[in-house]
Amino acid sequence: MRFSVMSAKIASSNGPKGTDPASGRGLTLPKSDVSSGVGLAGLLGLFAWILFCRTFPLIAEVIGLEGEYGVLSGPYAALTAMLFTAGPMAVWSLLVDRVHLRASTGLDWSLRRTVNDVMPVSTVKIAGLWATWAIIAALYCLCRWYWDGQYLFAMEVLGFAIVPMVVLSVPYITWLDRFLVEPKDATWHFGALLLRRGGSDAEQVKKHWRAWIIKAFFGAFMISILPSGFAVIVEATPAAIISNPVEFGMLLITLLFVIDVQIGTVGYLFTLRPLDAHIRSGNPFIGGWLAALLCYPPFVWGIIGNNGQILSYEASTAGWGHWFAGNPALLWAWAAWLIFLTAIYAWATVVFGIRFSNLTYRGVLTNGPYRFTRHPAYVSKNLFWWCSVMPFFVLNGSTVEGLRNTFFLAVVSGIYYWRARTEEKHLLAEDPKYREYYDWMEHNGVITAPLAWAKRAVTNWFVIPSASSQDDPDAHTVHEPAE
Repeated sequence: MRFSVMSAKIASSNGPKGTDPASGRGLTLPKSDVSSGVGLAGLLGLFAWILFCRTFPLIAEVIGLEGEYGVLSGPYAALTAMLFTAGPMAVWSLLVDRVHLRASTGLDWSLRRTVNDVMPVSTVKIAGLWATWAIIAALYCLCRWYWDGQYLFAMEVLGFAIVPMVVLSVPYITWLDRFLVEPKDATWHFGALLLRRGGSDAEQVKKHWRAWIIKAFFGAFMISILPSGFAVIVEATPAAIISNPVEFGMLLITLLFVIDVQIGTVGYLFTLRPLDAHIRSGNPFIGGWLAALLCYPPFVWGIIGNNGQILSYEASTAGWGHWFAGNPALLWAWAAWLIFLTAIYAWATVVFGIRFSNLTYRGVLTNGPYRFTRHPAYVSKNLFWWCSVMPFFVLNGSTVEGLRNTFFLAVVSGIYYWRARTEEKHLLAEDPKYREYYDWMEHNGVITAPLAWAKRAVTNWFVIPSASSQDDPDAHTVHEPAE
């Protein structure tokens, strides 16, 4: 999530004293809002559950359960994995990082409001929240794709969850309002609008709906893709395929995607303020939404991917396993490379801990792979596609087909670049810390620094120095391009 680079003079005036973003002098990498331990705790919890599910037949035999039992690879075992992922992350966040004490939560635990004190505000918020859920449920019912294929599982889960959500929302909101510095949040403004209480702010209502549309759209998608990969990992027999670099490599890649999906789903569903994991703002830019939604169902269907789609980059392709067949050393090396790229992608999700989600601002990350470049997930994902699909090699030998594939995959990569820029624009507008991170990355990032240097070099090539700067090489004059 990022923005366009401001002029050196403006950035310098907004940065910490003694720093010069134009030259990189005095810049420091700001501390990440999420510690590395959060994601690691969730990862260990997930591995523990996977191990339990894989060894359940042995466990059942040891404890004397009657009957024959198989591994636990069903969809609800995949759903339960979220609890083993979210629980350790929540415990680490509260006991080690003590995130509930941060000012960014908007909570002040020294407040001593009573339930009677907050009830007038809480009832409005509860009404607004329940109305939001009712509208989202209606949209789920109207949209046909939610009632077919993998989405059926998500609808089943959400259908079961709605009753406890409604019941638990009352004590949760009432309790939270006792400690909120400003209880009249975006949800209250939507509730006040519905109940005609007065004082509702249209911008706050938009903020409320941006957050909930993100949760509803991406939450259902993430739940829907939980079961498939989890079942593959739990049922897999690595010993049977360890001699096959393609199959073994794809198994490890599937495991890494399972890690990404499990922790990502937790991020969408557990947006709890006491964990400092609440959505502080949703991306307000239309371009950001367009770029993101193009990459997810149902919008991605018919647009990106296989044959018959607008941006089809896999026509007559066979992939890396086909082209390197017969060369075991190259197959193992390429499998390792693809596993590495997927590991970067999964790592980029793990370091979010409990705060992962698209199109949102929930703090600033500067550790993990974000220590080396901005947008490591987008970089690794796109490199994975290029290196696994190999769109320029086609089975029918057609140069034109290879050029088409290459062009359309380049367009897809361009969409991800567009996503990255709109995310930067959002974060830079929200948090000065991100400006510090952005400026630091321009001079120290493994990928971003060379790109920034190249951009400055090209820009300087087309700039005519002013007379004052020729006389004074240290003058910070903003030059205009030649006419």
